[in-house]
Amino acid sequence: MIVSHKDNVKEKRINNPEVKDALMKVLISPKEGWEGHVMRVFELGEGGHTPRHTHPWPHINYIIKGEGVLHLEGEDKEIKAGSFAYVPAGKLHQFMNKGKETLEFICIVPEEGHK
Repeated sequence: MIVSHKDNVKEKRINNPEVKDALMKVLISPKEGWEGHVMRVFELGEGGHTPRHTHPWPHINYIIKGEGVLHLEGEDKEIKAGSFAYVPAGKLHQFMNKGKETLEFICIVPEEGHK
């Protein structure tokens, strides 16, 4: 069991040449008792993005703040605070910040999807 706040979680800068200005915080994982899943918060700075990629697991996303684009299988979908998305396994996707403020979103993946 855990009750905390994201401000109490240490952030990790994503160092990857295909990523720009991205931070991740792991909020809940098997370490906190949620077997099989991991809930993370990502923050993309102005102009920041995740890599355009695929992987063999799905994920669920909820946009906390900011605005941007979710590229999903060749289509760009506008996202903003309150938007949510299910990205199926094996689908090409990328999150991009298109606003002036940080794009912040929750990403929940199966345990094998967290690196």
